[in-house]
Amino acid sequence: MTGTRHRVRVNTPQRICALLIATMIISGTTTSALTAQRENRPVVVASKPFGESYLLAEMFSQVLESRGFSVDRKPGLGATEIAFGALRTNAIDAYPEYTGTGLIAILHDTLPDSVTADPRAVFAHVARRFVDLYHVRWLPPLGFQNTYAIAVTRSTASRYHLRTLSDLAREGSHLTAGFTADFIGRNDGLVGLARVYGLKPRAVRPLAPAVKYQALASGAVDVIDGYSTDGLLARYDLVTLIDDKHFFPPYEAAALISNRLDTEAPGAVAALTLLSGRLDEKTMRQLNRRVEVDGEDVKKVASDELAALGLTGVTRAKGSIQDAPSGQQSGFLRYLWDRRATIAELTMRHLELVAVALFAAVIIAVPLGLGLERTRRIAEPTIGGLGVLQTIPSIALLAFMIPFLGVGVAPALVALWLYALYPIARGTYTGVRDADPDAVAAAEALGTTPTQRLLWVRLPLAAPVIMAGIRTAAVITVGAATLAAFIGAGGLGEPIVAGLALADTRMILSGALPAAVLALAVDGVLAIVERLVAPAHRRKRFRRSQTEGPDPAITPAV
Repeated sequence: MTGTRHRVRVNTPQRICALLIATMIISGTTTSALTAQRENRPVVVASKPFGESYLLAEMFSQVLESRGFSVDRKPGLGATEIAFGALRTNAIDAYPEYTGTGLIAILHDTLPDSVTADPRAVFAHVARRFVDLYHVRWLPPLGFQNTYAIAVTRSTASRYHLRTLSDLAREGSHLTAGFTADFIGRNDGLVGLARVYGLKPRAVRPLAPAVKYQALASGAVDVIDGYSTDGLLARYDLVTLIDDKHFFPPYEAAALISNRLDTEAPGAVAALTLLSGRLDEKTMRQLNRRVEVDGEDVKKVASDELAALGLTGVTRAKGSIQDAPSGQQSGFLRYLWDRRATIAELTMRHLELVAVALFAAVIIAVPLGLGLERTRRIAEPTIGGLGVLQTIPSIALLAFMIPFLGVGVAPALVALWLYALYPIARGTYTGVRDADPDAVAAAEALGTTPTQRLLWVRLPLAAPVIMAGIRTAAVITVGAATLAAFIGAGGLGEPIVAGLALADTRMILSGALPAAVLALAVDGVLAIVERLVAPAHRRKRFRRSQTEGPDPAITPAV
């Protein structure tokens, strides 16, 4: 019996419909997954290292959190160039900026006086150019301007008859200026004042934002750059000089957001826009005074103002750092105790940065040093090249990496790794090269190969010198890691940077003291490792010296 094979036929239109339906389901599922992934991705909010920027960034963060968005804070990024570079590469999503800074320091544009006199015209120009050139967006201004305020003490103003910036230029050769590093190099800073007013101070000293007010009050400098909404201007009763040639453009504060945030999180953009037009100069001076003069916590001040504006409720978790008394309202030990959880968290982040960078340096630098011992002709030039890295300022190296690695942990780890290479490679090469020649000769007489002599004789004898290099690198890395806060990598540098910006000594010490203790602890642990890896005869000598005292045979005669 012959079987009959039946073929089921499916019409082509039915196939097409089935494929379309399947494609729509898969696309919808994928789109939903991607959308959910975007919505779950935290919004990265950054600030520059001065009080008002910290405060505005915290207000941005709390508004977003009150609308259900998770926020990753990156406070105190080193300068305008660092913050804006991070925004352009989508390493951060938002930070507070000023239209005058955008116009002069970033765009390097010059507008007619008739345009710069109109803040709305300047904002429109800056907003349009930023979209065209950088694909980043300015949200509508927050409602206040914070222009530069060149300030002197009343005694200096009276002595030199200073009322305007033209008066300052006339007497500049008698005065020492203390300006922030950002102001010194900017076209809307000292460079522009020299061009427009002919200002040439007797000397210019770069100062941190908070230190400059203390320096002026103590007489260390005669003139400083401030901001019109600074709370410290009133505290020190300073005289701000009139910009009689209208050099400074409008400095309207606004949220500057990344292309990623603009395209992927319209809800977050809408939340940030709620702050537009809600803050005036009088309010900002009061808020800045609470932070800079009264020493109140930035998060509490931001929370209070947002609640007053009706944008959030007071929902801060009890027991958090925000609820702790300010550093200027409590004793130092109480200050540290109230912030113990935050300090512990920052210490662990700091230790992670150090451990990863140091481990990476060891696995590269030790083999490199061993290899250079076999090719001594190129050893010193190679190690010298690593030594050159030590001469590059840490903050400059960190800033250089932002266009390639963004901000955060990655560029910090690379920079710390580079700094740790030299002492480890130098110690390894020197220790292996100078290992006891008699022991090496004896091993050679026994017929060992060069590799065997390296692994069995040179390397064990060199272990203490190698460990000395590793210990040196570890201590250097602990110290250098504090600068990682300038690029948002966290760690114990965060309270140091914030404390410098807010003139809060206790906040600075809450980062500096744990960092010092951590350096001692890391060095102590590595000292134990050094004893463990030392050759047996050296370990015995060390134990004997601990129990019996120095060997009389090597004790010098008195």
